[in-house]
Amino acid sequence: MTKLQSVMTSQQLTKDDLLTMVRQMAEIRAFEEKVYDLLGRNIIKGASHLYAGEEAVAVGAMSAIGPDDLITSTHRGHGHCHAHGDQHASTLEEKQEHLNRMMAELCGRATGYCKGRGGSMHIADVVKGNLGATGIVGGNIPVATGAGLSVSMRKTDQVVLCFFGDGAAQTGNFHESLNMASLWKLPVVYVIENNLYGMSVPFSKASSVPHVADRAKAYDIPGEVIDGMDVLAVREAVLRAAERARKGEGPSLIECQTYRWYGHSRSDPRKYRTKEEENAWRERDPITSLAGRLIKGKVATKKETDAVLADAQRAIEKATEFALASPHPPASELEDDVYAPDFWTPDMIESEHQLRQRVAEDATMRKISYSQAIVEALREEMKRDPAVMVMGEDVGLYGGAYGATRGLFEEFGGERVRDTPISEAAIAGAAVGAAMSGMRPVAEIMYVDFTPLAMDQIANQGAKNRYMFGGRTMVPMVIRTEGGAGRCIAAHHSQSLEALWLHFPGIYLVMPSTPYDAKGLLKSAIRDDNPIMFIEHKMLYGVKGPVPEEEYLIPLGVADVKRQGTDVTMVTYSRMVHRALEAAEKLAQEGISVEVIDLRTLKPLDIETVVASVMKTGRLVGVTEAYKTGSVLGEIFTLVNEQAFDYLDAPMVRVAAADVPVPMSEALEDAAIPNTEAVIAGIRKVLRGG
Repeated sequence: MTKLQSVMTSQQLTKDDLLTMVRQMAEIRAFEEKVYDLLGRNIIKGASHLYAGEEAVAVGAMSAIGPDDLITSTHRGHGHCHAHGDQHASTLEEKQEHLNRMMAELCGRATGYCKGRGGSMHIADVVKGNLGATGIVGGNIPVATGAGLSVSMRKTDQVVLCFFGDGAAQTGNFHESLNMASLWKLPVVYVIENNLYGMSVPFSKASSVPHVADRAKAYDIPGEVIDGMDVLAVREAVLRAAERARKGEGPSLIECQTYRWYGHSRSDPRKYRTKEEENAWRERDPITSLAGRLIKGKVATKKETDAVLADAQRAIEKATEFALASPHPPASELEDDVYAPDFWTPDMIESEHQLRQRVAEDATMRKISYSQAIVEALREEMKRDPAVMVMGEDVGLYGGAYGATRGLFEEFGGERVRDTPISEAAIAGAAVGAAMSGMRPVAEIMYVDFTPLAMDQIANQGAKNRYMFGGRTMVPMVIRTEGGAGRCIAAHHSQSLEALWLHFPGIYLVMPSTPYDAKGLLKSAIRDDNPIMFIEHKMLYGVKGPVPEEEYLIPLGVADVKRQGTDVTMVTYSRMVHRALEAAEKLAQEGISVEVIDLRTLKPLDIETVVASVMKTGRLVGVTEAYKTGSVLGEIFTLVNEQAFDYLDAPMVRVAAADVPVPMSEALEDAAIPNTEAVIAGIRKVLRGG
């Protein structure tokens, strides 16, 4: 028995399986060569990072998993996408269609996998388990970890393949994710494609250890280095790792030593590499190597392998013809699929309006605290839907920040109420991956000040994936956090950073001011199919208010007029609602009638209610605890200016925090944040005409 025959026996491979590997690698190579040509002729626009030379990794790894398994990919992801999609195609027509849709996507056409919105760096087929490529180096690693968490919690037999390069292994995402996956024994196989260079920087200048796989020891998981130019070696390693993952033994780290034929991108002159080095690697071409082994081992003839190579070329030519004949996406679809569809009906909105009136009028209704309302919302949604889970720092036995999740751990256990490491990027990214693969995670980041640590995962992955992937995915996750000043804990724990999250398309922003709003809005956020930033104010947790005992939801994007008025409109949200109401009550004693609008959600924004009020009063004051410069008030005022300028009798007035980092000193903190007197001063200013 030859060595190849021995491998075929041990891996249960047939001649057809091996010829399929040759074909897949040849199609990837031909695809990349065609893309290189189309880039040079400016037919394909933008950046494209070619996979030629690394085909054995994608094909070998993908051959070791099943059609129900999941993958995440990188900016150099065409090979992964092709090997994965080809595995799901059973006929020649389906295989050709797959190539057609890939090429169309790179050409920015409407027939592409993502309708031309993702392009080269963001290609995906989420419906079939390809959770997508990312243009952020290492950005897919937490997402894959979250997909592994979803698999673990849903008790399926799936594994997740996570591809990334040696450059990504230097990022915090890598370390945070591997630590989390190891801790929870998640079924993820991390596949490093070490092509020796992160852009132009040699791996030896970016790492003090010779191999990325050496780092596996730090996380107590298997790590091995294999020949990434040998498709059968890759397959064997991934088979072992996948089997281990399916047994519940946790993740593995496989470093495939490989080489990219082209530079980092087409514009890369490759001056950091020698011709001798390139030629040495080209002599190890994975396609000719496997074809040669088949011929030498008498498994296939040269005529058969040549036919496979020729067929691959023809398939890519057909895909190119299809792509270039396909239409560009129409401008009329520009704003489609940014958000998943709302589930609110006019009847539901009206029903909540009537409930709100009853809550305001019923003096006998039970009163509970803001934090208790949060716990009730989480408990009810976790009972209703087993896909809902809570994760974050200190959310378990001790109940999270200010006890806002207390009691849930005892009721639902550590599987669904998970304490995480202090790893904001991994928490948020895991929420993205879990949400894309069947769960509804509520991920807690302890302070809004810490959310910038997770900005890539929330804003670049969670918020953008639905749109970039052509509307073929949903990311139903909630990021719970708290913000605001009031406890003298200084600038790193006291900010109001909601304006950051207002800026990104694809994510909603909710900021409740009362226990009633907190419960109803959190329940709605959990049921919504969009990513939602849910910001609670740290000084509201102890505030009590009426909350119905029956089931209710509050529609996102519907403001609440907390107090009717005729002289001035005051628009605000979160803790400042209470100060606005205090100011309005004091001014009422002077005969000044102030209408107080609680936005409740900043995105979707109920600008209609604000405009209607301004048309009635002719004056607008905005109140926020955030820094004055760049606050959400600027956006609100712009919209009012566009829609109701002729109704304004005076310039709009902002009441906001000082443009200084929030100080620790109680006296200075009080001076920095708007108080009731500052709100009253703002109202008097607008009444004077500005």
